[in-house]
Amino acid sequence: MQYGICNLSIVPLRFEASDQSELVSQLLYGDHFKVLEQRKKWSKIRIAFDKYEGWIDNKQYLIISESDYKKISKAKPVYSADLIEFVRDKNDQLYPIPLGSSLNGLKLFKHAFDGHKISGKKKKEHLINTAAMYMNAPYLWGGKTPFGIDCSGFTQMVYKINGYELLRDASQQASQGEALSFIEESEAGDLAFFDNADGDIVHVGIIMKDNYIIHAHGQVRIDRLDHSGIYNMDKRTHTHKLRVIKKII
Repeated sequence: MQYGICNLSIVPLRFEASDQSELVSQLLYGDHFKVLEQRKKWSKIRIAFDKYEGWIDNKQYLIISESDYKKISKAKPVYSADLIEFVRDKNDQLYPIPLGSSLNGLKLFKHAFDGHKISGKKKKEHLINTAAMYMNAPYLWGGKTPFGIDCSGFTQMVYKINGYELLRDASQQASQGEALSFIEESEAGDLAFFDNADGDIVHVGIIMKDNYIIHAHGQVRIDRLDHSGIYNMDKRTHTHKLRVIKKII
C-alpha cells in the first residue's frame, strides 16, 4: 500500500483514469490519501477524510510514508480560514491555497504559512458564518472551493472547516444525523435534503434562520424554504422538492 498527499492548490479527482473523465470531487492542498492502484500516468486513491475514491494525475501529488500518513491522520486538523491564501516554500515561491485547505502537512512540505487558521469543533451557529464565505461561488459538479463548488461539496466543506465530518455526496450525507419531522423543529445549521421524481436524493443545503436556506444552485445563493421545498425568489417558483431535514450537530 502506498500513501500520498496533495501538494497543489486544487487537484481534480476523476471517475476514470483520463483527463476527459467526469470530475467527481477535488483534492485541496494538504489532503492525504491511500493509493489503491497506480498506473503509468494515473493513480486510484481513497481520500482519508471521507473515504471517497477516484483517479488523480501522478504529477499532481507526492508519495509519503505510512508513518507520515498515520501521523497526519491522528493530528488535530488545522485548516486555512481565508478565501484564498498562500504558502511559501524554502525558495520563497508562493503556492495559492483555497479556503479549507489542510495545514497539517506544512512541516512535511517545508512550507511556511502566515494566514488565518481554524481548528477544533466550533459552535453550530458558526456554520452560517462559514457558509456565507462561499456566497456567489459558481456551481461546479465535483467542486469544493469558492471558485467552483457543488451542493454536497459546499455542505461538506462548511462542516469540515468547523470540525465536523460529512460524507461527500448528498445521498451519503442524508444517511447521517437525526431526521426531523417538521421545518419548525430545525435550527440554523441543520441540513435539508431534496429528491427527484424517482425519489433519489439529489440536492442538499444548509438551513438558516426564518425559513431561509443557503445552497449551491447555479451559484451559492440564499432562497426561501417551506414544506414543499426551495422557493427561488428570482424565478418565483419552487426548484427543489423537500425530502428530509437532518440534525447533524
